[in-house]
Amino acid sequence: MNDAATPRRIWLCADDYGLSPGVNRAIRDLIERGRLNATSVMVVGPSIGRDEVSALRTASANIPRCAIGLHVTLTAPFRPLTMHFQPLDGGMFPAFLKLLRAGLLRRLDPEIIHAELRVQLSTFSEMFGRAPDFVDGHQHAQLFPGVRDAFLTAVKEAAPGAWVRQGGRNQPLARRLGTPKALFLDVLSAQFRTRAARANIAFNPGFAGAYDFSQTPDFSALMRQFLDGLPEGGLIMCHPGFVDETLISLDPLTDQREHEYAFLGGEDFPRLLAANRVTLR
Repeated sequence: MNDAATPRRIWLCADDYGLSPGVNRAIRDLIERGRLNATSVMVVGPSIGRDEVSALRTASANIPRCAIGLHVTLTAPFRPLTMHFQPLDGGMFPAFLKLLRAGLLRRLDPEIIHAELRVQLSTFSEMFGRAPDFVDGHQHAQLFPGVRDAFLTAVKEAAPGAWVRQGGRNQPLARRLGTPKALFLDVLSAQFRTRAARANIAFNPGFAGAYDFSQTPDFSALMRQFLDGLPEGGLIMCHPGFVDETLISLDPLTDQREHEYAFLGGEDFPRLLAANRVTLR
């Protein structure tokens, strides 16, 4: 256990590498400057290919502690890599709420989910020449009932050395009740952690980064909250990026990505880490 004089080492992970050229460029810039130490890659994204993979590998090559993971994607507007994935909406994965509802009602076929996850894992390995350091999920789909067991089985088979992302955090009940999205992730993560531990798969001991993107809040204030009480090895999820036409066409989270990038790339961020005795290295 760290003493009071030893900085806590955490993961600061930018999701959605591969979503758009502007998102990719922002993530690489922050990695090169030591402002991120993890990113998760959407192998079904429209902006992932040989050049983008090479650029990410170059950006992270001289960073002593930078993890590159797979951002498993099972929701629209993206398309599956397997031919027989179900359910589909116009050839695309189902929308977030439809997938969650199907999972809660036990209407997802675990074999179909498993097959898609194995292909996404193998695609990552083909792109990067190795298995991912960790595996998480776009819109937290890895936590959904009906998905989580297939997810953990696929990771155990294809990336046995990888850790997985859970979305729970030990906080006072009053604070969790004030953040419905974080409370929702806490509930879903409880069973996920139990199953991961049973499968002997490592996971992050703490999580932060969930907030209502539609409210465009002050990201610097949010980051102070995220750091508060996050344990050694905990993970903060973030979504920096530059807005471009591809992003606008695919995702409602646009301008807030630039706000996150501006804070993470500015001079207040390293001072905040130092004040909280936190390091990314």
